[in-house]
Amino acid sequence: MALRDEIQPDAHGKVRDLYDLGDRLLFVATDRISAFDYVLEDTIPYKGEILTRLSLFWFELLADVTPNHLISADVADLPERFAPFAAELAGRFMLVKKARMFPVECIVRGYLAGSGLKEYERQQTVCGIELPAGLVNSSRLERPLYTPSTKAELGEHDENVSFAYTKELLGAADAALLRERSLVVYERARDFAQERGIIIADTKFELGRLGGGEAGDAAGEVVLADEVLTPDSSRFWPLDAYQPGRSQASFDKQYVRDWLTANWDGRGAPPRLPRDVIEATSAKYIQAFELITGTAFTPVGLA
Repeated sequence: MALRDEIQPDAHGKVRDLYDLGDRLLFVATDRISAFDYVLEDTIPYKGEILTRLSLFWFELLADVTPNHLISADVADLPERFAPFAAELAGRFMLVKKARMFPVECIVRGYLAGSGLKEYERQQTVCGIELPAGLVNSSRLERPLYTPSTKAELGEHDENVSFAYTKELLGAADAALLRERSLVVYERARDFAQERGIIIADTKFELGRLGGGEAGDAAGEVVLADEVLTPDSSRFWPLDAYQPGRSQASFDKQYVRDWLTANWDGRGAPPRLPRDVIEATSAKYIQAFELITGTAFTPVGLA
């Protein structure tokens, strides 16, 4: 019997299920995949395990840059209630500290792509930040841009907001801390990944404050939380194929987005994914894991 059939999560997102354990949380990354704000009917094999294991890799690598919310990912530390599901959970769960999450997505863009490219082509700005003339699709930006957005409810769209708005929402000190922390983490990860053949074009972080106070409360450590620097939260490009002026090949779920764009008009529920798209997407996630970590991917949980 699967965990979700026996124990319903206390909350869930597009990809993760969350169980409230009182003084901590159990995060479980599933193989669900979302695109264009829909959770697709098909799943991507090993995706949840790759998201979790990549996050664990980055948490350890970035520990000198930022604290994080991780307690353990060892099945031996699972609460007794969840122990019977150890084989299902292995490799795809994290026990984490509770944090009061800041109500913004901390997005950092190092290259011109996606919605940023569309805005630049209209008015030479990205999220209202003016950029030099002459940039093209996939141009590397002179300095990474911090472009926060709101956190939308499931099924709704995030909205880009200005840094000034985050100062009003969070207070000047917290807004500045999130911007500084996000840029430092991105730059460290970008440089590390590039040495291993991957461009991190953009990514989003979630941060929270430990303890029971409000997010704007000065007490409590600010930590990196949720998943981090995965193919779901980032745009990964292969360095050896990078060429400004065109769209890039991708290790992330852009492969699924591209197939849907070519085969769906956006009305009604998205179509089922063909087997070859599912398998190719899984292979891309695995390839990203192997390049970044420098280790072969061997599943530790149930397929």
